[in-house]
Amino acid sequence: MSFLNKLPKFPESSNKTEQKSTLLALDIGTSFVKCVLAQPVDKDKPEKPLKFKKTLPSGRLRILGSAKAPESPGNIKDGRIADISGVVASCEKALSELEEKTGERASSCVIGVSGEQIKSKTSTIRYRRDAPTKPITTAELEELLAKIEKRNLEKLKAELSLETDNPDVDLSLINSAVVSISIDGYRINNPVGFKGSEVLIEYYTAFAPTVVVSAAEKLCAELELDLLTLVVEPFAISRACLGDDVDVDFSAILIDIGAGKTGISVVDSGDICGTKMFNIGGNSFTRQLSEALSLTPKRAELLKLHLDDDSKLSDATIAKASAAIERSLSVWLAGASLALEEFKNIEPLPPDIFLSGGSSELAPLQETLALSDWYQDLPFSKRPIIHLLDPSTLPDFLDHDEFDPSFIVCLGLLRVAVDTLLASPEKTGLKAKLSKLLSH
Repeated sequence: MSFLNKLPKFPESSNKTEQKSTLLALDIGTSFVKCVLAQPVDKDKPEKPLKFKKTLPSGRLRILGSAKAPESPGNIKDGRIADISGVVASCEKALSELEEKTGERASSCVIGVSGEQIKSKTSTIRYRRDAPTKPITTAELEELLAKIEKRNLEKLKAELSLETDNPDVDLSLINSAVVSISIDGYRINNPVGFKGSEVLIEYYTAFAPTVVVSAAEKLCAELELDLLTLVVEPFAISRACLGDDVDVDFSAILIDIGAGKTGISVVDSGDICGTKMFNIGGNSFTRQLSEALSLTPKRAELLKLHLDDDSKLSDATIAKASAAIERSLSVWLAGASLALEEFKNIEPLPPDIFLSGGSSELAPLQETLALSDWYQDLPFSKRPIIHLLDPSTLPDFLDHDEFDPSFIVCLGLLRVAVDTLLASPEKTGLKAKLSKLLSH
């Protein structure tokens, strides 16, 4: 797996408590705040916790505990924090429950970000070297990747400026990954030291509006937490599935369906090829049911998940409810199809689709994906096979066999937190990240 995770360096908070050997993941969703506390442990001696030093050895993560608290309406809008004080209150409830369960409260955390304003792009750049007989150096790769990042930033900034009618929109790099590197047509993992005329690199980058980054920093300051990094949520789920094995041969489409948004990522032979998000999630199904049947949102939510089990409903009510769900499902499918169309660098698309998130259990959605012809205009070689993503199958996690599937984003955030700590904290920039990539 060619993997590079590059993240912005966040300032340390004023909380100067001694650094603990635990990691905290915060998934701030539209309906719930979810948090998971984990302890890195040695692969060969899982009973032995690992301490954070200048570098963190590769290892497994032992799940110490999880908790969640409901979000108040209006706290999150389009995947972004709209009311910091409200989100702080929800986080404090979840963290208090987590501390009561585990007896610990971490000082550092990683936070997931989502929403349509999170922009990502996978670029393919091909260039001819001026001196093909000289070995490729890390500095040469560093310069090339910096150019790709700059080009992607300019393109995505222009795209977001048009969408928001704001020419002054500012973006910050959140995540990046080398998808593949080839020299003269030969794909390799470590190009340093190789000679050749033509280098081809596929490079994934994800950017967030700077206001999103600032909100996360303010949230952590209020909670007295050091912000280790921000992570694009579909990217995080991909990392949870890939684990620590750099040679893993895993290909799939990963679809995370939350309350207010859906995130999609595509992994091809262990490479994260890209992520897409759109602001349609389980709440749209709930609203349609509420309006069609004049139900409270709470009752509509229960009906959405248990329509087939509610024998007390009349045939007419079931018909209305099914029609309402079908309308929302049609809109959601259109959004998912448009997102998948943008993965032009992958053909055919992987046939295995893994669903996660609180709304992935919606039976009509699963049935439509598994049995209808929605996929025929997309570059699949055969009918996709639909799976529910099972947390117990994710590599390098311990003590989570009964883990709630809606916490999968948190597991991915923890995975990226370890990626971040693997680079020396004394080094920043592309050179340090390339050292991690090329050491595989």
